[in-house]
Amino acid sequence: MIHKERITATLEGDFVVFMIGMRINKPLMVHKWLPVATAMPRILKELYQHPELGFIHAETWFSRTIILVQYWRSMEQLLAYAKAKEAQHLPAWRAFNRAVGTDGSVGIWHETYAVSPGTYENVYVNMPLFGLAKAGKVHPATGGWQSASGRLRGDRNAS
Repeated sequence: MIHKERITATLEGDFVVFMIGMRINKPLMVHKWLPVATAMPRILKELYQHPELGFIHAETWFSRTIILVQYWRSMEQLLAYAKAKEAQHLPAWRAFNRAVGTDGSVGIWHETYAVSPGTYENVYVNMPLFGLAKAGKVHPATGGWQSASGRLRGDRNAS
């Protein structure tokens, strides 16, 4: 459903934005990049099945560079999942290092951001629920929430 009105989204308390992706550097080396590309859907399936791990939501873009933006409840939960021996991530990471390592065929990267109230803002117009709007709570971007500075201040009722 497209939301034609201006909306903004909040997520209660602190949270983490985790961006992760891969880049196909040698497209003809399918045997190198395909296992990396197919690992993430298994990881996401596991995370959506176990919300107690702290994972909230993810958005994915596909091209030569695949990008996932994930929302997590806390840095501690994200790091615990990354190190969990019984979870999907660690075996996938080890498989990447064995099969690809630093041979240049497939690039991987991630960036992690700790977010607190008052340190983020967003607006969506003519969009389906997306990103933080899908992970958090949606509000009309009116009154004090009409401007980026107002959303940063949390001025929901200011005019």
